[in-house]
Amino acid sequence: MAQSAILHLEGITKQFEQAASPAVANVTLTLQRGDLLGLLGPSGCGKTTLLRIVAGFEQPQLGTVELAERLVAGAGCWVPPEQRDTGMVFQDYALFPHLNVAQNVAFGLKKSRGKTTGVSIKERSAEAIALVGLTGLEKRYPHELSGGQQQRVALARALAPRPALILLDEPLSNLDVQVRLRLRHEVRSILKETGTSAIFVTHDQEEALSISDQVGVMRQGHLEQLGTPEDIYTHPKSRFVAEFVTQANFLPAQRRGHLWETEVGLFEVGRLDTQDTSLDAGELMLREEDVSLVPDDDANVTVCDRHFLGREYRYFLETPSGKKLQVRTTLNTQILVGTRVKLSVASSSIQIFSTTAPISENTPALPSKIA
Repeated sequence: MAQSAILHLEGITKQFEQAASPAVANVTLTLQRGDLLGLLGPSGCGKTTLLRIVAGFEQPQLGTVELAERLVAGAGCWVPPEQRDTGMVFQDYALFPHLNVAQNVAFGLKKSRGKTTGVSIKERSAEAIALVGLTGLEKRYPHELSGGQQQRVALARALAPRPALILLDEPLSNLDVQVRLRLRHEVRSILKETGTSAIFVTHDQEEALSISDQVGVMRQGHLEQLGTPEDIYTHPKSRFVAEFVTQANFLPAQRRGHLWETEVGLFEVGRLDTQDTSLDAGELMLREEDVSLVPDDDANVTVCDRHFLGREYRYFLETPSGKKLQVRTTLNTQILVGTRVKLSVASSSIQIFSTTAPISENTPALPSKIA
């Protein structure tokens, strides 16, 4: 494992009894010190199971887990959760209802094995509480706090022992939209200020892209793509990533020389998802924000609805075959429902995906028993 890496997973596979396929299948990744990794994917894709394997709550059948250059799982080794130097923030906060804020934060420090040397538990708790902006609320109990405040307490409790790695399992999913937006920024700022590495599990695409240094998109137990938020969004490596992360439109397309023909027109494609230059058919991806609409009575696409979103419009379009498309424009584009429109897209933003591309590599065979 590289000197600057805080976590390395190699070939991690986990299959639960009675399950038809692995919950996590042959996942390999590395997290650098101080970086935030967002694990993104739909429900049941394996992201929380992978997080629990890192925490030590689940044991993989195959693969190894290294934390700070120390083997903690696999190859005959198993280190229990309390000895892994990780902090955990749960979706439901998991605060003790009979303890106040200060006592909840101090709870983990009592078993921190000397990491508070030279500093009292009270002082370390106060530092963590101040870090999350809850100074003055130390005496309050969880039921006296808002959802956002409870989540701050959970984060402070995880940060107080100063672990090598913080694991957050959909920590903002139970909060109102406005609170989520504010805490999203604050959580990233706090982790960056303290230099804490973290893995952040979420099914919210915007959340993952905004909070993470690296994003891992998971599907059916596989790590479909790992990269920077910008790379994931602008250069998805599979149709699934493109659809799940960008909510793009897809149109069947046929190659016509250097152009691709669809039912709504001809397009020049800047990028293929495959090295196979002989590909003659596929699905053309159009991101909502990359499409320009121009009224044209001779066009075959019709505006069937328009939503005002404050800063932009979302147009709902219908193609000749009845396929529905969505396009987002600035407020300068105002087109009436029922208008026929021509679609214009910059070639650099268009991608073609093969309709026969596999999900991922095959998963290695599992042993009959966990080592």
